[in-house]
Amino acid sequence: MLYDLNIAWSPGTPAADLERTLKFAKNLGYDVVALNHIISGPIPTQPTPITNPIPQLTPPHPSYPGGGTAATTTATKTKPTISTTTAPPPTTTPLLPTTLRRATLSITDPSTTNYRLGDFGRAYDLVALRPTTERAFAWACTTASSAGDAAGAPALVSLDLSAPLGWHLHHRTAMAAVQRGVRFEVCYAQALRAGSGAGVEAGRARVNFIGNVQALVRATKGRGVVVSSEARGVLGLRGPADVVNLMAVWGLGPEKGFAALGEGARAVVVNEGVKRRGFRGVVDIVRPAEGGEEMRKGGGSGNGNGEGEGGNGNKVGKKQKQQGQQGQKRKNEGGGGGGGGGQTGEVSKRQAKKMRKEASQSKA
Repeated sequence: MLYDLNIAWSPGTPAADLERTLKFAKNLGYDVVALNHIISGPIPTQPTPITNPIPQLTPPHPSYPGGGTAATTTATKTKPTISTTTAPPPTTTPLLPTTLRRATLSITDPSTTNYRLGDFGRAYDLVALRPTTERAFAWACTTASSAGDAAGAPALVSLDLSAPLGWHLHHRTAMAAVQRGVRFEVCYAQALRAGSGAGVEAGRARVNFIGNVQALVRATKGRGVVVSSEARGVLGLRGPADVVNLMAVWGLGPEKGFAALGEGARAVVVNEGVKRRGFRGVVDIVRPAEGGEEMRKGGGSGNGNGEGEGGNGNKVGKKQKQQGQQGQKRKNEGGGGGGGGGQTGEVSKRQAKKMRKEASQSKA
């Protein structure tokens, strides 16, 4: 399965254009996409509730609560009929890919966003951060990725690579985020939009994008990178093979490029689903263990004598005590002292000499 975790959405997006974009993404081979709502203004204060304005176009993803079966909208099903013609039987074709709802927070001052990440995580399916300063980038890679609230930890760090970052991407900072399960997102439509323009600004944007992508690949060594489109329409989407070729030119190998579209993006979706479905984002109860009631009653698995695993310590202690008693008995039987020989019927040399002396005196 192929994933595109960033298709631009705004409250003013026409429904017809959005449907056309999603259908074209499905035709290109993307099975799961995410509608991205970029929030660049100030974060609402604590009393203000966080609402999700993105419409739910398809059933939830199977990894999320409420998503049981494959979440795709299918066409009308018709029963195949037997005929002598060579025409293939009608099949059901999914119209729309599985759609997730995502929020990307533009961060400049981390102190104004930290306490609202949990609210955004509960309102949206995915939460991404777009830092604009070096301080915000370091916070997104270290502090925000290890948030106490499981739903508040961001899933992605998405940068505007077409603009100069203003700081250096350090290997230690980037790998701190990768080790915590956070992925870095590369949006190839940023370069396509810059390439469609003319003039010095468009050329500068292409140069910035290529240089920033190479710096990100060098800092992460190609690990923890997810490739998305950030397409604003149909013209911003590209096929998976074209995307892999572009990333290979920009420094990411073909194998890692395919993984960035498939395995890496799938890991993000599944992990976010477990956070919202499991207990504290860590424990996910799938089904109870077989024979759990019998094990609780017996205190462990039986061994045929009515004793469970809990009695192994007592058995070992009894065995050691018996061995110690047998060793003491063998030592006494060896006759190490004067009083030990009388118990077994044997006479020591000293006692025999004493008896002979007493016998000779009695005869005299």
